[in-house]
Amino acid sequence: MVTAVTLAKVIYTLCFMDKSLINYEIALLSEPCMLLGASIGVLCNIMFPEWLITALFVLFLATSTVKTVQSGCKLWSKETEKERVKVEVEVEERESGIEVPLLEEERDVKRTGAPNLVPWKDLLVLVMVWMCFFLIHVLIGDENGKGVINIKPCGVTYWLITASVIKHNLESLPMYVFPVAAILTGVLSGLFGIGGGLLLNPVFLQIGVPPQTAAATSALMVSFSASMSMVQYILLGMTRINEAVMYAILCFVASIIGLVTMQRLVARSGRVSLVVFLVSGLMVLSTVVITLFGVLDVWEQITNGDYMGFKQLC
Repeated sequence: MVTAVTLAKVIYTLCFMDKSLINYEIALLSEPCMLLGASIGVLCNIMFPEWLITALFVLFLATSTVKTVQSGCKLWSKETEKERVKVEVEVEERESGIEVPLLEEERDVKRTGAPNLVPWKDLLVLVMVWMCFFLIHVLIGDENGKGVINIKPCGVTYWLITASVIKHNLESLPMYVFPVAAILTGVLSGLFGIGGGLLLNPVFLQIGVPPQTAAATSALMVSFSASMSMVQYILLGMTRINEAVMYAILCFVASIIGLVTMQRLVARSGRVSLVVFLVSGLMVLSTVVITLFGVLDVWEQITNGDYMGFKQLC
């Protein structure tokens, strides 16, 4: 389902929107680190008790929601000020009959105007990264040790393969904010067991990536990680594939409808901050729902007398 949603976003962006909205440099810096973080997060998910995972998730969502709303308010104020200046310039032009020079931001945009092309070389590198992680995860197998080859879960071969991933990524890890943020996002994604888009968007917004670029770039990155998991599950014998395909088709169509609606809203209002507020609204809803169901699950574990401490990795 996550693969279908992000695939719809990427296809729509490349075919009907500005292709430069996807920042391939950010994706190249972040994707390997995000996949590495997801692997670490999955190990933490195995060891951590359910109540702790839920509490950390709610804490992260609540904090990110507040930060995202603040970013949206700041962006709204900038858009309002920009619109006010634009109106004043137009009035001055009409009154004086002299063309007023463009604002500095508009002048820079018209002068630089990046070509609206897909950098296939960068995309090829991302595909190669996808293949490397995919092959490693298929070799390791699922939580029961079922892979394309028979290896003992948490055995010597298992940890050699896992260590090779971590070593390779740490050696090539540049000391920049995007890789660090991607690793943390990947860890949280693997720990909480959700798609990275809900986590990537707030992180990118806090770093200062424009909202539309953040949404398009995170969709591309999540499409790689989600599709890797999807193919892995299918090869390892996932059941109820027909049901999954049906939901995926519904998600794909719904995603296209949402993209078209949001694009028209932004075009009519001229406010990209609407994207930020939409993300904030979804995060608020997620926080409430996850808190509610998390409390119910913890209460059920308490009443059943289940073990609620840390678990062994192997």
